[in-house]
Amino acid sequence: MSGPYPEEELPANHTGPKGVINDWRQFKLDSVDQSAPVSKRELLRQMSSTREDDKERSQRKMSVQEYELIKEEDERCLKHYRKQCMKEMHERLSFGPKFEAVYELESGEAFLEVIEKEHRLTLVIVHIYQHGVKGCEQLNSCLDCLASEYSSIKFCRIDAVATGAAERFSSEVLPALLVYKAGELLGNFLAVTKHFSDEFFATDVEAFLNDYGLIPVKELAACADVDDEGGDVE
Repeated sequence: MSGPYPEEELPANHTGPKGVINDWRQFKLDSVDQSAPVSKRELLRQMSSTREDDKERSQRKMSVQEYELIKEEDERCLKHYRKQCMKEMHERLSFGPKFEAVYELESGEAFLEVIEKEHRLTLVIVHIYQHGVKGCEQLNSCLDCLASEYSSIKFCRIDAVATGAAERFSSEVLPALLVYKAGELLGNFLAVTKHFSDEFFATDVEAFLNDYGLIPVKELAACADVDDEGGDVE
């Protein structure tokens, strides 16, 4: 069982509009491809320079080719910069234990303990099942997949008989998914498979929990998808 985990302070440097602009300019300079022609590298260097050079650059007109080059490079750098910022933010905000598996609870006491003593920022999803009840085994397989995808969430399962309250969890209400955070019940889904088709998969369970806002959105994955559409930005 995990103990208390201190909350992590986020660094406050490079905040405000000027700090962000300076970070962006430096990022563009650092990301210039050194294998590019000298003329291209010089143009990109000018694009990222400070205001002192603005007057000099304004004294000549920019060609169409130069404009297209700057536009293309700016879009490429922006995607790369956004991806890097998302990665750094995710690393700063990642805290607490990593689980990556579904935990089998052997008793009602273990059930109460995982609800009451887990870190207050850890989401706990408990599957109450019973052998032989339709959908329970399939849901167990789905949660095994999700546990590896969402390692910051603690997925658990417990046999209805082991809860000590089997009369409350009859086969008519199983499989059931209970969602807790900081000891509070956030979701209580009885006979949860009624929301799925006869043949369902981990992605269906994931979408269901997402619809209720109970699992975090995969921001990094979405960002990576956008980058893939624009080509390789590494």
